[in-house]
Amino acid sequence: MSGLGSALAGVTVLDLTRLLPGGYCSLLLADMGADVLKIEEPGRGDYLRAFPPLGHTQSRLFTALNRGKRSLTLNLKTERGRKILLDLARRADVLLESFRPGVLDRMGLGYATLRGVNPRLIMCAISGYGQRGPLSARAGHDLNYLGYAGALPQFAPRQAEGAAPPVVPGVQLADLGGGAFPATVAILAALFARERSGRGQFLDIAMTDGVLHWLLMLA
Repeated sequence: MSGLGSALAGVTVLDLTRLLPGGYCSLLLADMGADVLKIEEPGRGDYLRAFPPLGHTQSRLFTALNRGKRSLTLNLKTERGRKILLDLARRADVLLESFRPGVLDRMGLGYATLRGVNPRLIMCAISGYGQRGPLSARAGHDLNYLGYAGALPQFAPRQAEGAAPPVVPGVQLADLGGGAFPATVAILAALFARERSGRGQFLDIAMTDGVLHWLLMLA
């Protein structure tokens, strides 16, 4: 990211996410100079650590996605783990998470609690379908979000007698274009807004909605 290597110097990001969308978002922030602390559960940590191809100790994809970050294991199901996270949140600028909606609230670590210890904190939640609505609690993957948004049929080869079945894209378009990039833009905008207001805010990033934005020309 040429020319932006120190743009976010002094900004601290707590990354509680797993897998690709949140990891790529925090990678972009790290590339812009943010200090990213990746919070993982004890034991197996981020599931991506075991994703092939494997290097000497862990997934090469995990290594590429998490370069330039620091790492800490915390058991957020324990009182001690929650206390440590609250202490970290007091000094952080951004907290990024990708749990299912309501998980952090049930742990006593929702936005209302975090805002209470740090009113300047920006919390960004990446989920498949948003924090509210009939699908909010449903699990999903990249292909589901592409399908619900109506993007998947656009990958079907055209044939004389009509469209063939869709082809699965070779790149995780919803994870990246529907999740990571909108989250990054929203976080940067929230940091800019905080300079004027002095207050943080909660950012609700739904990957299905993010994909839908890509269909502007088709609509």
